[in-house]
Amino acid sequence: MWGGILESSKYRLIIFDWDGTLMDSADRIAFCMRKAAEDAQVEVPSVDEVKEIIGLGLPEAIKKLMPLVGEDDREEVEKYYRYHFINNRERTSVFFDGALQALDELLERGFILAVATGKSRRGLNREFEKHSVGHYFVESRCADETRSKPDPLMLHEILQSTNCVREQAVIIGDTEYDMDMGRQAGIDRIGVTYGVHSKDRLEAFEPEVCLDAINELVPWLVNSSER
Repeated sequence: MWGGILESSKYRLIIFDWDGTLMDSADRIAFCMRKAAEDAQVEVPSVDEVKEIIGLGLPEAIKKLMPLVGEDDREEVEKYYRYHFINNRERTSVFFDGALQALDELLERGFILAVATGKSRRGLNREFEKHSVGHYFVESRCADETRSKPDPLMLHEILQSTNCVREQAVIIGDTEYDMDMGRQAGIDRIGVTYGVHSKDRLEAFEPEVCLDAINELVPWLVNSSER
């Protein structure tokens, strides 16, 4: 038993994706990316096309989204995207219902919480400050300070920083990039189906479970050793 964690849990370290897992931000991301493409005078992707690349680091996401666009134009898209994401007032990001309650309960039970995200460090810190949630997480890794998902490096770095081994950790995410990253790192995976990728796509990476709502997470985790 680790510092108050129920003995029924097999996990010590809970690693969350951010966008689409804790934060309901897909519409905001799609809006800002489409505005950025318009401002950069390149072909504007559809909302569904943008949602496909949520979870990757921003340069990697734009390259995947716009493979025929030149590097200079992609840099323009990135610049405009950052501008719109910071200054946009037409679309907002909010926590999914039950997300903050889940974080509270996990902390109370003694779990170590971390974030592995495709956001930039400045972007994640801005979210921490805006919503006063940084205290939940003992560690975080962002795509601009390590390798983008699905490369497993950010998970290895979190394990090292928290002095945990992979058998004590689980990654929770809504995209196949999260699931692929976890599988490459040898870490258990929990998919959430309320984000951007379908349950079928998540299940292709053999997660322990796919949850339809975040309020299902704590009961599943605290009883995980029984499975």
